[in-house]
Amino acid sequence: MTLQELQRLHLFEPLNNDQLARIRSTSRERHCRAGEALFSQGDPAPHFFLVKTGAMKLYLLSRDGDEKVVEVIQSGQLFAEAVMFMDERRYPVNASALSDTHLVIFDTECFLQLLRESPDLALKLLGGLSRRMHGLLSQIDELTLHNATYRLVSYLLAQAHSQAGQVRLSIPKQVIASRLSMKPETLSRILARLRERGLLEVQGETLVLLDESGLRRVLE
Repeated sequence: MTLQELQRLHLFEPLNNDQLARIRSTSRERHCRAGEALFSQGDPAPHFFLVKTGAMKLYLLSRDGDEKVVEVIQSGQLFAEAVMFMDERRYPVNASALSDTHLVIFDTECFLQLLRESPDLALKLLGGLSRRMHGLLSQIDELTLHNATYRLVSYLLAQAHSQAGQVRLSIPKQVIASRLSMKPETLSRILARLRERGLLEVQGETLVLLDESGLRRVLE
């Protein structure tokens, strides 16, 4: 990755070129096949990761073996970076590839050493993390205070924002359902109702949002 590409990532935005070069010098790349595990809950966590292409699934397993998807990490997103600030550096979830995935692996200790050397950098980083935390709190609010239809419509509008009113279902529906805290059959029923109301259309693996204004009214 170039230094400019690294600096576009939220975690590295405050770094200067020398600091970015140090980060890059300790990074490496890895390809994961679809279904391949990257790490398991409780494993030591010496690294954090960037998805260059593909998608990773972060999930928990219940005692009965049921899977709860915590998050789906897609191209351009970092994950497991928060673990470096924990007292005990172990991954709190499992991670596996949803599709063939190309990762960049970053060294946690290298980044922490930069923070030790520059208190000013640490303060800038705290500001960025605070902004991200507010965004995550909004997601929690959606999951806890709004019904399943609201959550799905909100998800579809967010996904379609940069895709000209279309949502390609590159992630299995059961993964999307788990991410939105609903059962797959609930997701299918909501999609059917939205289709009957003329708000969207299903074209194979693509959802076409026919009436984004109508969908937004669902959120009101």
